[in-house]
Amino acid sequence: MAEEEVAKHTKKIYSIWNSKEHSFLHKLQEFVLEILIIVFAVTLSIWFHSWSEHKHEQKEVKEFMLGLQEDLAHDLKEMEEDKKSYLGQKHAFSYISGVKINEVLNRDSVQKYAYNIFNTTELNPNDGRFEGFKSSGKIGNIEDKVLQNDIMDLYQESIPALLASTKAYLGIKQELFNYILKNKRRLTDSTSNILSLIKNDEAYNICSMLANPQEVLDRYDQCAALMHKIIGEIEKTYPGKYVPVN
Repeated sequence: MAEEEVAKHTKKIYSIWNSKEHSFLHKLQEFVLEILIIVFAVTLSIWFHSWSEHKHEQKEVKEFMLGLQEDLAHDLKEMEEDKKSYLGQKHAFSYISGVKINEVLNRDSVQKYAYNIFNTTELNPNDGRFEGFKSSGKIGNIEDKVLQNDIMDLYQESIPALLASTKAYLGIKQELFNYILKNKRRLTDSTSNILSLIKNDEAYNICSMLANPQEVLDRYDQCAALMHKIIGEIEKTYPGKYVPVN
């Protein structure tokens, strides 16, 4: 529409300027008026296009934010269970490493802690929505720069730091698995040497390290605090839209 108006008024300028019926002063006045009309039409068109594009961008931002709330709520729920697992592992390995050298491990206690001794726990973040929004170059469309920075910090610093800590912890646990796999033997009473095996110095040293997952727990807490903050910030921007995950 703006292009048609510009073309129409451009033709009018040409017609006026080449007219022999009007004085130079009249031509100049009409020329300036038509130029102003063209400038106004172009400016209005640019403004409307920018407004329409901004409105579309903010619609996409809103959809991203509301979806992000759901992603974070699911992650928080998983993280609560992960923390329980690491606390269970802390208790299990604290028991093993706390038994004195002349004491015998209790078979029932080891059986009680078996799941925590042999399971592995690692956060699987719901980051697909964030990665897609970031890779499309739309993160900059988030107008609240504090919120934008918090989201970037979460996915590019806090969560990677948590995953690095869990990877290191699981690496130590894998050493225990490898040691047991290599040295476990069946006994004639249909049991195994697992109790004596995990009391050996090598296993003891590994278990002593596994008894302290505090760095992992601290980083879970840091991520959870930032996630709760982001959810709260989004709720302020889009009140009444957040539905907690049960």
